[in-house]
Amino acid sequence: MPTEKKEEAVREIQGWLKDTSIIITTDYTGMHVGEMTNLRRVLRERGVRYKVVKNTLTYLAADAAGQPLVKEIVQGPTAIAFGYDDPIEPAKALSEFISSNRSALEIRGAIMDGRLLTIAEIDALAKLPSKDVLIAMLMGQLQGPIANLANVLNGPISGFARVLQQHSDNLAEQSPVEA
Repeated sequence: MPTEKKEEAVREIQGWLKDTSIIITTDYTGMHVGEMTNLRRVLRERGVRYKVVKNTLTYLAADAAGQPLVKEIVQGPTAIAFGYDDPIEPAKALSEFISSNRSALEIRGAIMDGRLLTIAEIDALAKLPSKDVLIAMLMGQLQGPIANLANVLNGPISGFARVLQQHSDNLAEQSPVEA
């Protein structure tokens, strides 16, 4: 018979699973307490929740949340990174932490938009620019053709203005100024 504490843990995990944009599971075996504390701090600063979970409770929560794929990426000692806004952020944060600290942390798998992601796909996601940079790149791409169109439309008017100015200058040179 499940205890009230376990039922509460299942409800809590279920809530995390429902609200996420991406779920990344990791194997934390071999990490020291200080390293784990540092990882949690780094992830928290980037808006990512990172929790060590009990597999059986996570399986129950996954079923209750309608996320059966979670069971496929939760095996052995597991901690889960829950991303809420930008799905790139958790992947990027975990990847940067692993490489900069030479950590024993290992990414096992991820779920995004109801689809399992491979380790290669998670790495590719981590290498993408941030959402703000992608938006700026898109805006630049959209703005380029508009600026070119403005230059093309402005060309005949500018040319006409130059012709008139040249004609005015020629007239000023030809007419003698009497004093």
